[in-house]
Amino acid sequence: MEEKHLQMSESFFLTAILAIVGGFLDSYSYLMRGHVFANAQTGNIVLFGVNLQKRDFTQAFYYFVPILAFAVGVILVEIIKYFYKEEHWRQRIVALEFVLITVVGFIPLGQYNVVANVLISFVCSMQVETFRRVHGHPFASTMCTGNLRSGTEALCQYFKTGDKTLKQKSLRYYGIITFFIIGAVIGGFLTGRAGGSSIFICSILLAIATILMAKEFRI
Repeated sequence: MEEKHLQMSESFFLTAILAIVGGFLDSYSYLMRGHVFANAQTGNIVLFGVNLQKRDFTQAFYYFVPILAFAVGVILVEIIKYFYKEEHWRQRIVALEFVLITVVGFIPLGQYNVVANVLISFVCSMQVETFRRVHGHPFASTMCTGNLRSGTEALCQYFKTGDKTLKQKSLRYYGIITFFIIGAVIGGFLTGRAGGSSIFICSILLAIATILMAKEFRI
């Protein structure tokens, strides 16, 4: 894909912003909202199963709620995509993410954590469903397993073939993972100092992403 034809939604710059948000939200939800994974629903599914085995149905339900919210988020994206596919639907998703994450910042810690986790999981599902390619290659901005596999696979193919495009592909995947880690580090640092309100940094990043999407820069 030629760089000059690259849409903002597939640019590495926007991807880096979203990866930072993804890493931050996972760190935030785990540290501040009752040890729930906002992005990694596999972890929540495992904990859901473990608590079912323990017959702790209250706790099992606590982990089931964000799983359900994640699925509903995907459904909403598909609905928005269907009705607004010719009207920059991705911009609408980012703007909605900004609004919901800002709302989370005003939800008190403690008994309302389940509400916050629902909104965070909802946002993460919309993000991962909306932004699925970087420079033409599949990726995820809210989880790293697939990116790690794809990046390592591309690196191995580069060493076998010497194709520099595979090297670039690999570096992009590892770059996304790096920015996700940066987001998690920032999340761990700020939650220890600003508490629940630390999530407003994600609001700022999503506002920037919304502006970038609106202007459709080519980066």
